[in-house]
Amino acid sequence: METNEILIEVFGRVAEHVHNAVDGLDAEQLATAPVPGSNPIGWLVWHLTRVEDAHIAELLEADQVWTTGDVAARFGVDADPENSGYGHTPEQVAAIRPDGPGALLDYFEAVSARTRSYLEGVTATDLDRIVDERWDPPVTLGVRLVSIADDEVQHGGQANYARGMLLGG
Repeated sequence: METNEILIEVFGRVAEHVHNAVDGLDAEQLATAPVPGSNPIGWLVWHLTRVEDAHIAELLEADQVWTTGDVAARFGVDADPENSGYGHTPEQVAAIRPDGPGALLDYFEAVSARTRSYLEGVTATDLDRIVDERWDPPVTLGVRLVSIADDEVQHGGQANYARGMLLGG
């Protein structure tokens, strides 16, 4: 198995978490925190998608999917490329209101397809390339991709746990 095939497999598994978390829920359920102070399923899936979108766009030196078309409008917010959910206040979390599971899945699938296309061309040598010098040590492509995948798996798991809490099972 090639390095990029492993990465494609890891990122591909996130889709199962996302679909399991949102399928069959309505807009109100997606925006409802299972307990006060927790993040709603819609916000968790939006956030994990935003993180992937922002980082992959940066690696591609391209616009984020979020800032093109009507994606952001389906979540009730502006298409601010800096808004990924990091540091959100409870009011900002509550402002992310997907119009239904389709908004989350359409956005996630568009970002996921872009990521897969990018990963298809990644080689083992590419993984050592420095992509962010703001850290000490500087961040390599390999570390950045692992970081994105780790964030997504964690938030995908949280979204599924929140679904169980919300639906009582």
